[in-house]
Amino acid sequence: MPEIGKKVPPLTGPTGTGEPLKLASLKGQWVVLYFYPKDSTPGCTAEAQDFRDLHPQFRQRGAQIVGVSRDAVASHARFAEKQALPFPLVSDPDETWCKAFDVIHEKVLYGKRHMGVVRSTFLIDPDGKLSREWRKVKVTGHAQEVLDAIPAA
Repeated sequence: MPEIGKKVPPLTGPTGTGEPLKLASLKGQWVVLYFYPKDSTPGCTAEAQDFRDLHPQFRQRGAQIVGVSRDAVASHARFAEKQALPFPLVSDPDETWCKAFDVIHEKVLYGKRHMGVVRSTFLIDPDGKLSREWRKVKVTGHAQEVLDAIPAA
């Protein structure tokens, strides 16, 4: 798991377009890497919409947004199209990205325990180092908080 001030791992994964995304290829800009549990669920949809709505401001600050979940490429494609998302969604069914950022933890849903993605966001600086992290994210106001953490360009 990357630590604040340390380089993030050189991960690669397929996106909803089917094209691979290499985290290292985003070096030179701020990267907002957000992990979410599942496409098209209420909280995840609201979070994606918040990042979508603030996307122009993120781009003005030289930042790229990347969403990650364990959903399949086809699911990401449908979700991105339906929500008009202007940023890539990485499919991580083997949990490579999730494990690298330690976002898989035990959760309780309706009294049943299971392992799932804990909503988390990581801000990576233009040098590829972890700048900030938010874990156990509450959706309301989160995208704005992340935007505010990025220095104005």
